[in-house]
Amino acid sequence: MKSLPAALVGSRNAARFGFLSVEVETYRFDEGDEFERIVIRHPGAVAVVPVLDDGVVLMRQFRAPLRAMVLEVPAGKLDIEGESPREAAARECEEETGYRPGNIEYLRTIHTTPGFTDERIELFLATDLVQVGARPQGAEEHHAEIIHMTFEELRTAISAGSITDAKTLLALNDVLARSNLE
Repeated sequence: MKSLPAALVGSRNAARFGFLSVEVETYRFDEGDEFERIVIRHPGAVAVVPVLDDGVVLMRQFRAPLRAMVLEVPAGKLDIEGESPREAAARECEEETGYRPGNIEYLRTIHTTPGFTDERIELFLATDLVQVGARPQGAEEHHAEIIHMTFEELRTAISAGSITDAKTLLALNDVLARSNLE
């Protein structure tokens, strides 16, 4: 395996905001050129596609940075000590949609915007769902709308550009590509 072309030669914490930290990092290329990058450090997250016999369960919730309601899969930070990503996905599914998954399957790991953050999201598929009632955990979740979409409605929403959240699009693409769910 080829070595990286640049090495970290310095780092300082510029700020901390809740679960995020802002680092200013200095790198040096093998030839000696140096450059700085501002890096947002994130604890990681999970996202889960709850699949019913006839479709999926999504959420429409307010996202302050966009000042808009966004249609997306349930998701949340890896912020509970000792909780595995699989356990976090099951918890988020139940809290946000009210469905407890009987089966959780790993789909893939994505990096959201590697140009400025190390955030990674592990994507999961949830099946064998049992309705137990949602337990929203924040202002956005308390005001979120739970949306049931058939696979056909989902394809139409994706084609129409109604779903713009990247983690949601990738996770749904993985789910729709599975022949047993078509």
